[in-house]
Amino acid sequence: MDHATRLKRLYFRAWHRGTKEADLMIGGFFDRYGSSWSGAETDWFEALLEEQDVDIMAWALGTQPVPERWQGPMMERFCRLDYIPVSK
Repeated sequence: MDHATRLKRLYFRAWHRGTKEADLMIGGFFDRYGSSWSGAETDWFEALLEEQDVDIMAWALGTQPVPERWQGPMMERFCRLDYIPVSK
């Protein structure tokens, strides 16, 4: 699968998680950073999407420790949550 098709597929999966909160968190992260990811970063995100939303959100919010497998620069960016659009 070419990179553009893969990104389109990841976009859909990131924005169709099942809850609005997960969509904003995971989809927002993809929107903010996805176009600049290397192949390894894209692989990381694709694998992350296989995890349960409640776990992903708990790691980002700091209510559960991030498993060693997911620790690193990508998760650090994800946990900043500065990419989520907030209405004022």
